[in-house]
Amino acid sequence: MPAKPKTIAATTDVTQIVADAAASSSAQAQKLIEDSTAQAQKIIEESTSQARIVLEKSMEQAQKTAADMSKAAEDAAAFSRGNVEAFTKAAQLYFTGVQDLGRQVVASMQGMSDHALEGVKAMTSARSLKDVADLQASLARTAFEKSMADATKLQEAAMKVAEESFAPISARVTVAVEKLARPIAA
Repeated sequence: MPAKPKTIAATTDVTQIVADAAASSSAQAQKLIEDSTAQAQKIIEESTSQARIVLEKSMEQAQKTAADMSKAAEDAAAFSRGNVEAFTKAAQLYFTGVQDLGRQVVASMQGMSDHALEGVKAMTSARSLKDVADLQASLARTAFEKSMADATKLQEAAMKVAEESFAPISARVTVAVEKLARPIAA
């Protein structure tokens, strides 16, 4: 029976080897699990950190874009308000100028009427046909000269009205050209 103790010893050795191998495998498996878990945790943390950075940059860019758009809308509203004010001022100047021109035309017509009435009175007191013809020629010449002088004054007044009423619009066009030229130059 001496063979049996060898078998028991061999079995004990094999059992010990298997137990050691199992313990070693278990320790290696545990270490592998711990290493894998730690690496997965590290990847998740890095991904989360990168995602947070990307999200923060996106939010900053979105806020900047919103602020830029808000400023552009405010600028556009202010520019439009300036345009409305310029057109309102131009209309006021135009209507005031046209009223003044109307008064000048009425005054000119009144002057011509008065001149014609004076001529008729003078002709009624004339003593001869020659005096009437001379008065008629003098009245016609004076009326023509007065008409030409009044027409020149009215033309100058009309040009002044046009220039003054267009000035606010011209100023707005200049502002618009300057605003449009800035982005091109920049």
